[in-house]
This record gives sequence, C-alpha cells and structure tokens, in this order.
Amino acid sequence: MTSTPSRTPLALYALTIGAFGIGVTEFVIMGLLLQVSGDLKVSVPAAGLLMTGYALGVFVGAPLLTIATRALPKKTTLLVLMAIFTLGNLACAFAPTYELLMAARILTALAHGTFFGVGAVVATGLVAPEKKASAIAIMFTGLTLATLMGVPFGAWLGLQFGWRSTFLAVTAIGVAALIVLALLVPAVKSTEPLGRLRDEFAVLKRPQVLLGLAMTVLGFGGVFAIFTY
Repeated sequence: MTSTPSRTPLALYALTIGAFGIGVTEFVIMGLLLQVSGDLKVSVPAAGLLMTGYALGVFVGAPLLTIATRALPKKTTLLVLMAIFTLGNLACAFAPTYELLMAARILTALAHGTFFGVGAVVATGLVAPEKKASAIAIMFTGLTLATLMGVPFGAWLGLQFGWRSTFLAVTAIGVAALIVLALLVPAVKSTEPLGRLRDEFAVLKRPQVLLGLAMTVLGFGGVFAIFTY
C-alpha cells in the first residue's frame, strides 16, 4: 500500500486527526465529571464510571471488530470505525439519561482499539520500509496532542458551554476525520491471503505474548486507575 511521495504525509495526517479525536473523547470526560453529575443527577463516582464504560468498550470492541472487519479493505475498515466513533459521540451529546450516555460511551469505544491497529498497518504501508516507525509515530502524535491540548480545551469548552458542547465538538472532529480519510487514504486491496481465524488466536499460546499482555495490563492499569482523581 504505497502512495505517492507528495500524498503520503497528508494520508498520515488524516490518520493523525482520527487518533486525535479518539484520544480526546477517551480522556475528556475526566474534566466534565462535575457537569455530567449535576446535569444527569448522578453521583460523581457514578459519572467516573463513564471512563470505565469506555474502557470496557475498548476491551470488547478491539477483538470483535478486528475479527468482523478482517476481510474488508483497510480503508473501508477505517471509515466504518470512524463512522461508529462519530455516531457514538453524537449520541453522547444528546443522551437524556445517564444510562444512555453510558451506552453511547461504550458504543464510541468499540472503534478505539481496531482503529489504532488497522491505522498502524495502513501507516506503514504508505511509506518506504525504513520510514515505517516514523509513520506510526506520526499517527500516534494525534493521541499525544489529544492528551496535551485536546482534553484541556474540551474541558474548558464544557465548563463554558456545557458538557454536551464538548461531545458535539468531538463529533465535528469525527466528521472531519471521515472526510480526510476518504479523500487522502488510498484504497489498495491487500494481496496477502486471509489467514484462518484460529491461527489469529494461536499466538496467545506463546508465553512471551502473554507476558507482554500482562505487562501492558498492569502498566496501563496503574496509570489509568488514578485518572478520574
């Protein structure tokens, strides 16, 4: 999946915009807990569970959507995932109850893990072999910028105009990401044969893989456990 040199940076930045939007919607709820709590008449700890619900959606959605979309072209998969993300945030913005907001958060999160997995594959296919690491880094810059700039701005927006305005803003980011992904990411079909589904799970039998997963769970679990505080 190699694009022309002039177009490659733009395609990578399209992935970066998608990563930015996903990063904002994941973490911005931290700065909106009091507003959500007051508006939906729930306790602050209950509002904090909206982050837990998102994490649950990522946990469930990553393997399920990866399996469900494995036969689709990578560009189509990215567009489907970004559509889920956008609709989920729109549902968050208009959710009339806590329960529906939680459901919308989980829906939004379904696209999270698969987007980054497929996005990384697409990013490396856009550049020469020696630039694959840089391509992935460019895409994940969106997640970094979301943490440094997007989340604080989203929290400020929520304080000024209500928490729903923040989710409307993230919905707009999702629409923008859909447009640039559709326009800039090349539609190239994979020439590699589709492997058997059971072979995809066979890797979980390797101790090194299980150890890596355990380190990831414990490491990120320790970091994210204090986020809502």
